[in-house]
Formats: sequence, structure tokens, C-alpha cells
Amino acid sequence: MSTLSLSPERTKTLGIGAAGLVGTVALWWLVAATVLARFQVPTPGEVLSTFADRGFDYYRTVFSITLEESLYGYLVGVALALTVAVLVLLVPFIEPIVMQLAVITYCLPIVVLAPILITVHEIPEKGGLSATAIDLAAVSVFFTTVVGAVLGFRAADQATLDVVEVYGGSRLQQLLRVRVVAALPALFTTLQIAAPAAFLGALLGEYFDRHLEIGVGPSLILSQNNRETALAWSLGIGCALVSGLAYALLGLLGRVVAPWSRGAAS
Repeated sequence: MSTLSLSPERTKTLGIGAAGLVGTVALWWLVAATVLARFQVPTPGEVLSTFADRGFDYYRTVFSITLEESLYGYLVGVALALTVAVLVLLVPFIEPIVMQLAVITYCLPIVVLAPILITVHEIPEKGGLSATAIDLAAVSVFFTTVVGAVLGFRAADQATLDVVEVYGGSRLQQLLRVRVVAALPALFTTLQIAAPAAFLGALLGEYFDRHLEIGVGPSLILSQNNRETALAWSLGIGCALVSGLAYALLGLLGRVVAPWSRGAAS
């Protein structure tokens, strides 16, 4: 059976998810039109009308900037995290220092870090990318990826590692021949979690960097200032769809690259 084929259990899960989504939208519509009507909560119809009025080009332009920032930050953060995880495996005595630094990056509040980065970086050109958003996207994925990678590398079978060592293999050969393969399932799970985190980090960077004119962050600020509730909801739903799609695509890639993680034949 193909790795991408749907089992009965998977089909049932998707069906339940679709039913839950329809039920959620119906409940939202009912509550927004009745109980929360005086709080200016838009109905799904109003949000769809906003999508149609603004047009695809508007959302493509707005999201393309934020997506590009989150992608750059994601790649930088993941690359740094994997490099650090490899160093921990090759030079074990630096692990306490490295993990402490990783924890610091996780505990450092973004609301404190963002203003510092904004003052450090130059003001972006009109329509350009925000260096602050890229940095925050990288920071948002660093800790999770470091921890997931280290745990994944350590999931390798000790007997297999001993065989490589008996035949004269170094720590690097153990890493390349055994640990990387053993870590793939955990790595892809970590990369899945990091993708929405990178988008959120870039979005927060845009929201704090008031010099920007194009992006999801500036558009949310504009909708807030103009009291355009339906536009804010449409942007929020777009963010959820983008993050969910990135999560799903990385999960699909993980099933292709490491099919044994779900019990399928390689």
C-alpha cells in the first residue's frame, strides 16, 4: 500500500474533522447573529464577503511578505538549532551551556526583544522585509528544534552505535550512519511544530515594527484602527489556514521521508 493512501481509520478521522469544522462554523454563525450581535462579531457570511471585496490579490500581497519573512526566519532558526544539536552530540561537555542558552531564548519575552531589534535594525524600505520579523521567527523555532533534534539523535539504538564504534567509527560516523536516520521521525515532528511558530514570530515582528506598510501585521493594525472587524477576522482565518497548511505539508513530507515512523514499509 502506498504511504500516501488513506486507511479506513484515517478516512474516519478526516470525516470527523470535517464534521467538526462544519459544526464550528454553524455555531459561530448562530452565536454571532444572536448572542454576540451587539459586540460586532462578524458572521461567516460577512467574513466571506470581505474576502470577496478585498480580492485574492490583496491577500496574496499581504501574506506574501509575512510568509517570506517567516520562511527566512524558519530556515535560519532551524539551521542554527540543528548545528547546535550536532555539536552537543559531537562535543557532549558543552551540552549544559548550550541548553541554558536555548532556554534563555525560549524564556526571553518577545515584547521585550522586539523593541530592541527594531532599534538595532535599519528601517525597512517600502514593501521590503522586516529584519525584526525574520529574527523573531528564527527565535521562535530555535528552542523547540534544538530540544527535538537532541532527543531524536539520542533515540538511536545503542547496539547499532556500538557496532559502528567497534568497527572504528567516530562520533561523526555514528551521527551520519545511525543517529540521523533514527532521528528523522522526531525531527519532522519538531519541524512541523516550528512552522506555525515561525509564522507567529514573523507576524508579531510586523505588529511591533510600525515602520512597515505591507504585511499581515500592518493590515491587522489598520483594520483595528478603522474598526474593520470582518477584515481582522478574515486575516486571522488566513493566518490559521497558512499555519495549518505548513504544518500539514511538513507532516506529509515526514511520512514520505520516514515512512517507518507510522509503521509503513520504507
